[in-house]
Amino acid sequence: MQTKERLNMFAVSKAKARWKVLILDDGSHKLVDGVVREDDILELNVTHIERIEDRRPANKEMDAVYLLSPLPHIVDCLMADLERQRYRRTFLIWTAGLAPIVAARPLDLQVRLDNSAMARQHIVKASVLNIDYYPRESHLITFRDPWSFPTLFHLACNHLVAQHVADLAQKIVSICVSLGEYPAIRYYSPQSSNHEARVLCSHLARFVQTQLDEYAKYNNDFPSPSPRPRGLLIITDRTLDLFAPLLHEFTYQAMAHDLLPLIEGDRILYKASLDQAQPGKDQEISEKDSIWVKYRHLHMKDLLSQLVQDFNAFKAQNPQFADSEGPATINTIKDMLAGLPKFQEGKEAYSLHLTMTQDAMNVFQERKLADVASVEQSLATGLDEDYRKPKNIADQVIRLLDDDAILFPDRLRLIIQYLLYRDGLLPTDVQKLLLHARLPSRDSEVIYNLELLGAHTTRVLKDSRPGAQYQFGKREAQPPLNNESGLSRFEPALKVVLEDLIRSTLDQNTFPFTKPHLDSAAALMGQDNISQASLRSAKPTWARTRPSTTEPKQRIIVFMAGGATYSESRACYEVSQSMNKDIYLATTHMLTPSLFMRQVGDLSVDRRRLDLPADRPKPRAPDHLFEKETPPPPPAKSSPALNDSMQRMQMNDGRVPQRPPGGKEHDFRQQIPPSSSGSGRPAKDKDRDGEKKKKHHFFSSKR
Repeated sequence: MQTKERLNMFAVSKAKARWKVLILDDGSHKLVDGVVREDDILELNVTHIERIEDRRPANKEMDAVYLLSPLPHIVDCLMADLERQRYRRTFLIWTAGLAPIVAARPLDLQVRLDNSAMARQHIVKASVLNIDYYPRESHLITFRDPWSFPTLFHLACNHLVAQHVADLAQKIVSICVSLGEYPAIRYYSPQSSNHEARVLCSHLARFVQTQLDEYAKYNNDFPSPSPRPRGLLIITDRTLDLFAPLLHEFTYQAMAHDLLPLIEGDRILYKASLDQAQPGKDQEISEKDSIWVKYRHLHMKDLLSQLVQDFNAFKAQNPQFADSEGPATINTIKDMLAGLPKFQEGKEAYSLHLTMTQDAMNVFQERKLADVASVEQSLATGLDEDYRKPKNIADQVIRLLDDDAILFPDRLRLIIQYLLYRDGLLPTDVQKLLLHARLPSRDSEVIYNLELLGAHTTRVLKDSRPGAQYQFGKREAQPPLNNESGLSRFEPALKVVLEDLIRSTLDQNTFPFTKPHLDSAAALMGQDNISQASLRSAKPTWARTRPSTTEPKQRIIVFMAGGATYSESRACYEVSQSMNKDIYLATTHMLTPSLFMRQVGDLSVDRRRLDLPADRPKPRAPDHLFEKETPPPPPAKSSPALNDSMQRMQMNDGRVPQRPPGGKEHDFRQQIPPSSSGSGRPAKDKDRDGEKKKKHHFFSSKR
């Protein structure tokens, strides 16, 4: 989706054959770099790529395509370029709209550009691409914003929430616009919670609805007519399910991110070696890795045997690389060389995943996670492996807390889950559990901060409140499962919500519509009967008796504020496949158990220690962009006699001419300035010629 959009954006110049310079800022560079190769960009008549913040030479003979983030200091950089007329013509593309402005800001960026005569003169075309997000997988989108969690839930950040919610809404709208969806919106509204963040989803949903309506108002071609049923947007937050970021999940992707030392940044890396004789090297895990895409949601108990089986099949398909006792012939060597790149790539991929799988299983055994997970599943589901109410669950928890083989982070996760299972404990009981686990008292902050996410962490004596009410995720009694499957009985609440949504049984009090008078009636009729075309057309759309496999699937976009887990990502893929829908999960950032507990613990620290982007000095345009360019020095004046002598020198290939009969010989040592070169031309003239040549050198080495 994004790759096509981001390549098409460079074809904005009317003269497509004209060479262009692409100007990016730091933020837009990260957006482009995640989905488009630089070589693909350069093939579209782009000579080179520059950063708007860097010191750059002027190139007045070439057009420039600016792909910029809508930020005040980036607008300052753009205005500096326009005032200096750095390029011939300007084609401007914003990654997102310059609105909204909710909190007080020093200026309206759009008004500033509209009022600039220089901008009106040099900007040939301006447009908005709506790509202000990061596609991580085919159906997983993140904003790479881990600071969103403290901004939304830290009490000292309340005055930041309004602007942050507006910014989140703008990114969600960008996703909808990129997909061509004008969806009906439902949001999570917990009925029995009284924490401050309980209205978060309501406010966010109304911001999204307002911005979507505004976009449709000024873009008559949105949404484009399509036979696809109208999409749905579900807005929820981390408070929907507090068990999901704490449990040990044993599918490949979730287990790898939980147990292995992955390097997570713009790319995901893991250090592995092809064999023991070679040192390990960082290898990337991405969507280009077919093994990862195929098996990331497979349970670990099945993964290792499947990888070995596939690797043996891979070797069988490449017999030229098998060990052979006979002498190598020319033909066998040719076959080996022809298949070497593909074989080497496949060998490295299998080696990486076999190493990761074995490393994860070693950690699983060393930390006794089978015993831990068995208790966790009972706490999270409220049922034991026989789907009955668990017995002696407190004794099982204490036994694990006393076990030296259980790591301290796992003990803390177990205490939190037991507290959620009991829907709160006496403060003295919490301290007793911490003493059993030999955890420092500061870890109690992680426990009590869960109150900010809607959990009940404490209760008083003779409190008649029952245990945790499993609004989502509880299952009816089923036949006993085997021990291995029993470690994965828990299903994230999001999966249950999606299944109920598709069956039209999702509670409208817990997930109301932003426009109940319009959208709720359509939902009761069945969303499959409402197409995108019907939003702008008065023509009736007739109910279909049975869905066709060739018809486009209905899209469901789920946004989870405050971070989503890999188990929830897996659940979206599973529901998509089982219920014939196209489900996209979008979130502020991806959570691992360690990151979640660290962020919950930070909710009670001084805000100044969080290093929030809102508390950092505002970025400013570099000073060098506003420096006046030094004008070239004027050419040195010379006498007519010197000019005549210079011309005669050039005609004689630089040799001193003979003295004419009856004439006087000129003293060139006195008349030629010391700065002249052996060619007879002033050095300044040569420098200007050199600069002129550089202007025509399109493929600059500066990136």
